[in-house]
Amino acid sequence: MKFSSSLKLNHIFRKLYHTTGQAGPYLVLYARRNHAGRNRVGITVSKKLGKAHIRNRARRRIREIYRLNEDRLAPGYDIVMVARSRAVEGDFRKMEESFLALAQKAGILREAQP
Repeated sequence: MKFSSSLKLNHIFRKLYHTTGQAGPYLVLYARRNHAGRNRVGITVSKKLGKAHIRNRARRRIREIYRLNEDRLAPGYDIVMVARSRAVEGDFRKMEESFLALAQKAGILREAQP
């Protein structure tokens, strides 16, 4: 993640959970302007999804989807992605398409450049 940093502070996560989130079959995306000029990203995976190795796999998949599409997102946002149960075994390409659709709905996807 060359254009982003990790989001680790609990009070920022809580602020984002009180915004309008965009829900898809694989994850829920919360985004809010941070006026910092770069994105801060947090990923949440509940214990309900499975044991630690399963949660870590879901987290790695979501982080990789973000990394591959990082340059397509507008800078200056706090972004939290919450994994849903389908994120554990879902198809990677469908997860990526779902992420891009949610980013478009949230207004953080840059316009296509010719």
